Amino acid sequence: MQLSIVIPAYNEERLLPGCLASVRAACAAVGCDAELIVVDNNSTDATASIAESAGARVIFEPVNQIGRARNAGAAAASGDWLLFLDADSTLEPALLAELLSLIEAGRAVAAGSTMRMPEAPWWGRAIVSAWNLLSRLCRWAAGSLLLCRADAFRELGGFDEQLYVAEEIDLCRRLKRWGRKRGLRLVILNRHPLQTSGRKFCLYTPSEILAQMLRLALRPLGALKDRAALSLWYGGRR
Repeated sequence: MQLSIVIPAYNEERLLPGCLASVRAACAAVGCDAELIVVDNNSTDATASIAESAGARVIFEPVNQIGRARNAGAAAASGDWLLFLDADSTLEPALLAELLSLIEAGRAVAAGSTMRMPEAPWWGRAIVSAWNLLSRLCRWAAGSLLLCRADAFRELGGFDEQLYVAEEIDLCRRLKRWGRKRGLRLVILNRHPLQTSGRKFCLYTPSEILAQMLRLALRPLGALKDRAALSLWYGGRR
């Protein structure tokens, strides 16, 4: 079994070093020789050089869109399994060990993890807790960490590049259908939540976040495909 870890990164020079160091440490701790790919999603900072210095294979994707970046990394990956990890997250050995155990058990098509954002304000942590509950109930993996079989990913066409957000939910729905036909399931792990950055809750005010959520609620189908309407994800604040 070969694991490919794909990390999309846009102007992540501040947080990418910690992410890459955590991946290397986790792989060493559990004895996993994973392929490491960083997708430079048209960054204007030192993202690419940091990734190269850390020994990652760097792929360039000129269109600034998370789904396209993940697809570009997957297209270059050689692993039987793909682990998509956001550049503002850290991978702990215990979580990686759980993911590898799922792979070895052979009963899963995909997996995700609940999250924690310790530096987020209280209201941000409350939103994360609500998402964690929804994630476990619906078996939707957050884009910050999504593991899936490479053959399933490719057969399904990967992430829908018409979507600028919620592309991971769309993929999870398709992966679950693919898995059900083969007696496989999508699992959301909870014992070792992924630690990820709560920077959006620090960089955007509650009113800005509420306004973004209202725009999505009022015209969900249109907004998901309209980058200009998704400043929370594509506004460029870092």
